[in-house]
Amino acid sequence: DVGHPSRPASSPGAVRGSLMSPIDLERITAIDIHTHVHASVSGEEHDPERLKAMGEYFRTDVVAGTLPELAAYYRERNIACVTFMVDATSATGKSPGVSNEEVAELAAEHADTVIPFGSVDPHAGRAAVNDARRLVEEYHVRGFKFHPNVQAFDPSDRAFYPLYAAIEELGVPALFHSGHTGVGAGERGGGGVRLKYSNPMLIDDVATDFPDLTIVLAHPSFPWQDEALSVCLHKPRVYIDLSGWSPKYFPANLIQYANTLLRHKMLFGSDYPVITPDRWIADFERLEIRDEVRPLIMKENAVKLLGLDKD
Repeated sequence: DVGHPSRPASSPGAVRGSLMSPIDLERITAIDIHTHVHASVSGEEHDPERLKAMGEYFRTDVVAGTLPELAAYYRERNIACVTFMVDATSATGKSPGVSNEEVAELAAEHADTVIPFGSVDPHAGRAAVNDARRLVEEYHVRGFKFHPNVQAFDPSDRAFYPLYAAIEELGVPALFHSGHTGVGAGERGGGGVRLKYSNPMLIDDVATDFPDLTIVLAHPSFPWQDEALSVCLHKPRVYIDLSGWSPKYFPANLIQYANTLLRHKMLFGSDYPVITPDRWIADFERLEIRDEVRPLIMKENAVKLLGLDKD
């Protein structure tokens, strides 16, 4: 795996500990489980043209911020956040713009607010497995993000099972994009992005074959919302994050299950920077969500899923 983009030319080694206090669960009001870092502190950005196109799709100004900027933004709001980049080098031929190592090291400096997830290129094979182990054991990432559309892979393909086995053994969650994506939307041929890879039923195979792997289905899964709810209801370790959509567009069945059978498996997520937590929370407050369910979605479910109550 020499030269793999998630490994810098001269690795600094393990993260040696946080320079700030761990997350104060009494201070924070929420945990945003889905945010992105698109820019390195070195000045490199991830695919600025595509980010511009996504901004037009979401009708918002998408700013490619660095992790320290993200931390300051969330700290000001008393919200903790999970953040990551997406390594789709094999599929796109483009650098992620920021490395896993940078995310992990800067998150350690802002550990009062930021929880780092890693991203490995599934097509990298054994190198991806090795990177996953290294990122958890040396850099202390708390989970992994996959985007089957952007990374161009069928998550149910057994070729990727060694990677899932490693993540399951490491005891951290895997977060998979599901449903429609704004990436490539409106571009010629959808920018080469294939929507079929984000059907949540493909994740059902993974949840079946790796029963001890905690899985998060990211986003309301249009046009497969019922499928996502079914998988989440059927598989004990599958959760749903509610990012990527304004809550005012949530379908009725998602709200119903969030209020009832799946109230302990729904997670607040914004998809920042394409949707801000301010906008998401303001719209969520207008939903008919039970008073006893709101704190579960906004914070308590994520605390348990991420093991923050055991830190």
